[in-house]
Amino acid sequence: MLWSVVIGLWTVVAVVGLLAWEAYRLPDIGNLDRHTRAGAVRLVGADARMFASYGPMHGDPLTVDELPKHLIQAVIATEDRRFYEHPGIDPIGVARAAWTNLAAGRVVQGGSTLTQQLAKNVFLTADRSFERKVQELLLAFWLERQFSKDEILSIYLNRVYFGAGAYGVDAAARKYFGIPATRLGLMESALLAGMLKAPSRYNPAVAPELAGARTSVVLANMVDAGFIDQKTARAAASQPIAIAGPAGRGSGARYFADWVYDSVPDFVGRPASDLNVETTFDPGLQALAERAVAEGLAGARRGEGLQAALVALDPATGAVRALVGGRSYGDSQFNRAVQARRQPGSTFKPLVFLAALEAGWAPSDAIDDAPIRIAGWAPENIDGKFEGRITLAQALSRSRNAATVRLQEAIGRSRVRSLAERLGLSGPLPEGPSLALGTGEASPLEVAGVYAGIANGGRAVLPYAVTAVRDRDGQTLYERSGSGLSPVVSPRSAQALVGMLAGAVQNGTGKAARLDRPAAGKTGTTQDYRDAWFAGFTADLVTVVWVGRDDGSAMDSVTGGGLPADIWKRFMMPAHQGWPVRPLIGSGGDKTTLAETR
Repeated sequence: MLWSVVIGLWTVVAVVGLLAWEAYRLPDIGNLDRHTRAGAVRLVGADARMFASYGPMHGDPLTVDELPKHLIQAVIATEDRRFYEHPGIDPIGVARAAWTNLAAGRVVQGGSTLTQQLAKNVFLTADRSFERKVQELLLAFWLERQFSKDEILSIYLNRVYFGAGAYGVDAAARKYFGIPATRLGLMESALLAGMLKAPSRYNPAVAPELAGARTSVVLANMVDAGFIDQKTARAAASQPIAIAGPAGRGSGARYFADWVYDSVPDFVGRPASDLNVETTFDPGLQALAERAVAEGLAGARRGEGLQAALVALDPATGAVRALVGGRSYGDSQFNRAVQARRQPGSTFKPLVFLAALEAGWAPSDAIDDAPIRIAGWAPENIDGKFEGRITLAQALSRSRNAATVRLQEAIGRSRVRSLAERLGLSGPLPEGPSLALGTGEASPLEVAGVYAGIANGGRAVLPYAVTAVRDRDGQTLYERSGSGLSPVVSPRSAQALVGMLAGAVQNGTGKAARLDRPAAGKTGTTQDYRDAWFAGFTADLVTVVWVGRDDGSAMDSVTGGGLPADIWKRFMMPAHQGWPVRPLIGSGGDKTTLAETR
């Protein structure tokens, strides 16, 4: 009997000593409300909705009273039904979980309370050691003594991970549904509550069927707990899962997002706080652009290995509305719309004709489309023929190489080079006569800027995407001001060129790009079919499409008037649906900008 008492006393001493030692080794628990973390960057489109984020995303801190009642009920019913009754640990819940696991022959249910989960998520690691479990229990008791039940639940919901980089229920609501957590409906609340078990596994953007099944389980739990009736649960479960936040965006939007994100330090440096970046991104146009590229490449003859890029911007301002940098962001994050520099080919020719117009020539003036040799170099036309005496308008519409080079030599290469630089081509341009045929290099984004300068009547455009950068508190760190547009050619010359480019679409090499409204543009094909382009515009939108291979190898006779023009039309036709038909710049009509018609 004596030895039993002694052993019992020493056991108590050992347990108390162990608890004291583990309590001494606990991490700092005095700063639960002073949560520090790396800053995140949220990108917001022209529709004021977030379409991408970088870094861990944290939403607005909310209290239980501010959150929908059904969200709290969904979490309680599924994660810790006796939350408001236990002191931090739930012996009944542990016993129930142990019995369920024993009956199943495997671990199918956990016994941790929400308070224990909060202790583990905030202070401890995911280590499954005995020491970590003891510390978790001690922290759970401490949390229950320091905070009310509602405060614990609020802190938990503001900190817990929901997958896709979203920490906290408000961040999750914005990430998956594009709304604050205060506006969550029953089905959405049940879905998020179900994700707590395994955020990646039940991510509705990745596994909608699993997420739907898990949502039904949560709704059944709410019925079992008496929070809702069976009819309400069935109605909620029948609702389709609609991912409206950035988690559901097509991966192609990441090309646009990466381009913007990489440019943020140019505006505000690298602040440690969260940033909200307001952009020109149009999600509707972006979806159309991605579909046009995908469908165009899918239907291409011998299209294996082909890549494509598309840029669409407002000619009045230079605001980029949509951007596709390749056929698959998942396969390659290289942004061909911004980073790739390729020969523009005949899409450069309009600059030669514009320089001639500035020098006093007229579209009706004649030029010889005849053999020409300069220092041993003799350009040929793509069809191997020469048309003789033709007008400048005909030469551009039919993309005659010999006539274009002859025109350049007549007005002087320096005029062409200077004009190209003023309109926004930043790369080095060739010194030789091949300059006229686009043998320099440019990105699709630069080409789009050049064509915007033509489309708007001769004002230089710098394509841009960022309109403002604000911190988490709404303080403005950067805001775009001024148009940044300056005249570089006379409106009369620009208007004359627009008319010539309209002829190229109506009767020339760009016929495949005809729309149901006035449009102008130019095809481009480089030597050996290494690059194929179509650059064109309406009164509201400039769009440039490039097709080629990353290694610069030849394509199977792909010309600018073929696949690129097809992709361009696939995008531009639905993009203009519902917009008023307006004449091109210089042919009369109002001067309403795209921003005012969208």
